[in-house]
Amino acid sequence: MGTWGTGPFDNDAAADFADALDDAEPEEREALIRGVLTRTVNATGWLIEEQEAVAAAALVAAQCPGGDLVDTADGPEEPMPVFSDDLRELADKALARIMSDETGSASNWVDPEDGKQWQADLNRLRAVLAPPESSIPLFHVEP
Repeated sequence: MGTWGTGPFDNDAAADFADALDDAEPEEREALIRGVLTRTVNATGWLIEEQEAVAAAALVAAQCPGGDLVDTADGPEEPMPVFSDDLRELADKALARIMSDETGSASNWVDPEDGKQWQADLNRLRAVLAPPESSIPLFHVEP
């Protein structure tokens, strides 16, 4: 069937990834997510796991302030563990890599409006994944 929507789990590859997460032991789920994100960041040439990486990033973003819950109708049905903090940056880097790929999904949408929505969705995920700005002053100077 391929792709049926612009959401992070609205395609066959991401749905298969959700099934793999559901089939994995709870303690193995973070490693599966970390693996697909790492391979995407380090990939040269064609991105083989692009859709899985978007899905993984959505799962990480769901645990961040301002993140959207992942719909279990399309995403994993089993609960995810609390992810390590470093996955936020890794997920953001994976999405940046995907968005910079001129021959990837961004250029393959039949309906240009779907392509724009997909780009907007990835930008939203990246905004949630971005590390929070520090509001603590690094030093205080007396006048």
